[in-house]
Amino acid sequence: MTTHEDRIRSYFAACSSGSKDKVASHFTEDAVIYDTNHAPIVSAENIGNFWVQIHAKWIGANWVVERVVEDEESAAIEWRMDGEHQGNNFEVRGSEHYQFRDSLIAEIRQYWTFDTSSPGGGLIDYPYGQSNRLGSDDV
Repeated sequence: MTTHEDRIRSYFAACSSGSKDKVASHFTEDAVIYDTNHAPIVSAENIGNFWVQIHAKWIGANWVVERVVEDEESAAIEWRMDGEHQGNNFEVRGSEHYQFRDSLIAEIRQYWTFDTSSPGGGLIDYPYGQSNRLGSDDV
């Protein structure tokens, strides 16, 4: 039996490989990723396509799951991404919350924000109190 942690680790390996089909295979057809760095991504196919673009943008990007806490329907993780940007190595860390349906990822909520022009610069403050921020009208 595949655990949520197994599914997440396999998904991160697929992200590191840059294969849109391998990434998409981890998600329900109607899956959605909510992220503080960009608009929501909806559908397994669009998520796979998104990761191909991300993999191409960050040279040698490698995503690593560091910690997982899970229950029957959800999981929370901490992760890091190592890569290269404009000739400089960098490391970004973040955390995410996952919801599962039929052993596939149905939703990811990512909680990290960074300056894409300087990815090794660390996380930046997220405007939780600001109106009309991404996801502010989520139910």
